[in-house]
Amino acid sequence: MSRSVRTRPEGSGQALSEAYDTALLDLDGVVYAGGSAIAHAVESLARAREGGMRLAYVTNNALRTPDTVAGHLTELGIPTGAEDVITSAQAVARLISEQVPQGARVLVIGGEGLRVALRERGLVPVESADDDPAAVVQGFGGADLPWGRFAEASYAVARGVPWFASNTDLTIPSGRGIAPGNGAAVEVVRIATGAEPQVAGKPLPPMHRETILRTGAQRPLVVGDRLDTDIEGAFNGDVDSLLVLTGVTDGAQLLAAPPRHRPTYVDADLRGMLGRQPEVAEAGEGGFRCGGWTATAGADRLELDGEGEALDGLRALCAAAWTAAGEGVCELDGGKSLARLGL
Repeated sequence: MSRSVRTRPEGSGQALSEAYDTALLDLDGVVYAGGSAIAHAVESLARAREGGMRLAYVTNNALRTPDTVAGHLTELGIPTGAEDVITSAQAVARLISEQVPQGARVLVIGGEGLRVALRERGLVPVESADDDPAAVVQGFGGADLPWGRFAEASYAVARGVPWFASNTDLTIPSGRGIAPGNGAAVEVVRIATGAEPQVAGKPLPPMHRETILRTGAQRPLVVGDRLDTDIEGAFNGDVDSLLVLTGVTDGAQLLAAPPRHRPTYVDADLRGMLGRQPEVAEAGEGGFRCGGWTATAGADRLELDGEGEALDGLRALCAAAWTAAGEGVCELDGGKSLARLGL
């Protein structure tokens, strides 16, 4: 992927599972939601794996260990080993280990995934700001994380102890809807202390580095549902990306995406890995065509004409919106056009 400004989704004459050697798959909102597999995920991943593509699962959720995540995926019908799972807990543990001595104590605000990752790096998890920690690490702790844990973090950070966060996702998908994520918890400590943490997770470089080190991918494809983590992370790592519309991103957010949030490919779900991606071509007079749809950017609105697969219309609309916006954010009204597509 070029780091130049993307003005349209790209096409691919090969199935993505053939064009790339490794899929770096987000989990929440891509493979599962609320513990249940998303429609078409299990069979799509099986076909990609059978075709020779390596599957690696890359998550900003630091709560669960790789063993636990792999077990869950296997139960869903996606055979997975712990070595196939890369978490933001692993990325932040490596980041901390590069800045504190071997055997140092680290105050943990989060779940078992953080503790396991720290021990793997030769660090000692502790529970209190009074345990003389060399660092504080904060990761998603689930709905049952006590409020007092944020106080422990605040006490230590206010004393000048270096503060790390696995990730800063403000929200996380669940089976019941969108819930507060680790980023919301990080804001609590930031408000109390005025400090800023070092962050490891997507979209920042430590997570990309951890993923490449653990997978050895040569031609990776990032697959995700979030523009501000998955797609921006791919942009920062200078690799291609596939956005699937099974999680938090909707059509309006995609049209308004700034350059660092614009995916290489867009599809409805993980079946998009298995086939070719349609080309978005210029149609003259500022228009773009994809499938049976043509889209143009007017003075104050996006105009869509044609019929056929809704995703083709969305791809054409993206080209019109992103071209009009350039390096900015499209503010043209696309609501009526999206409504025509049922998006």
